[in-house]
Amino acid sequence: MEMLHFDFMQRAFCAGGLIALIASVLGVYLMLRRQALMADMLSHVSLAGVAGGAFLHMNPTISGFVVATLGAIVVEYLRRSYKTYSEMSIAIIMVGGLSTAVVLMSLNQGTNKSFTSYLFGSVVAVNQTELMLMFAVALIGGIFFILFRRPLYQITFDEETARTNGIPVKWITLSFSILTGMIVAAAMPIVGVLLVSSLIVLPAALATRIASSFSSALFLAMGIGLTGVFSGLTASYQFSTPPGGTIALVLLILLVAGIGLKKLVYKLEKSKSKKTNEAEEGPIYNSIPRLSKDSSLN
Repeated sequence: MEMLHFDFMQRAFCAGGLIALIASVLGVYLMLRRQALMADMLSHVSLAGVAGGAFLHMNPTISGFVVATLGAIVVEYLRRSYKTYSEMSIAIIMVGGLSTAVVLMSLNQGTNKSFTSYLFGSVVAVNQTELMLMFAVALIGGIFFILFRRPLYQITFDEETARTNGIPVKWITLSFSILTGMIVAAAMPIVGVLLVSSLIVLPAALATRIASSFSSALFLAMGIGLTGVFSGLTASYQFSTPPGGTIALVLLILLVAGIGLKKLVYKLEKSKSKKTNEAEEGPIYNSIPRLSKDSSLN
């Protein structure tokens, strides 16, 4: 393909593929833990780190990565403080991150235009440093999910039972939150702050809807994520549209089409099953004597 002759498109496909795989797996766990908004919250925290890095003349990507990781640690401790209302921690951190980002951006007006790529993503502008960072995050995430697959599975569905079974719930959930922050920060250059949750949540939303088991949901989510990212990048190149928005739109179309197809298959199977039952009951029903109009009850 012509577009793969360009170095920036090669880096875009490598970066998109790496993040699509690890972000999709993360999304399945976040959805089952009812923490889908956590990705959106950490992206706003990461934006504050990017703004802070630009204000202090540091590497914005690295500063955003560090701040998102610290934000994940803070939200985990706040979640334990508000056990009954765990969503409060997400709201508190999101407000803090977004307000800090706005103030820092206003103090650094000379670089306001450069923040557009962080808001909406610019995967075709991914440099070698960001690509290596994404590779490191994907590798760490892959190792984490493989090593702690069973404990994470138990913690996801029942923390109390997992704690009773001797699983170090506190440290594993803290590590999971830190990894979430790392993945969100790494995904920012691809789809941007405003759309980062689409890359994490949408593949998982479709996979959990159509999968028959937890393992199949993980693999389906990875496949859907890769399909969405690669299709979005290809469409973005062909039609000169923003990569981040195109990827998010393709993933949304896949979600709607997948749910619609599942409902259609379900209706067809239900209709087929109904016809089969009627066919089986037909001979029995027809063998039952019926009363005609002239029949007597004697």
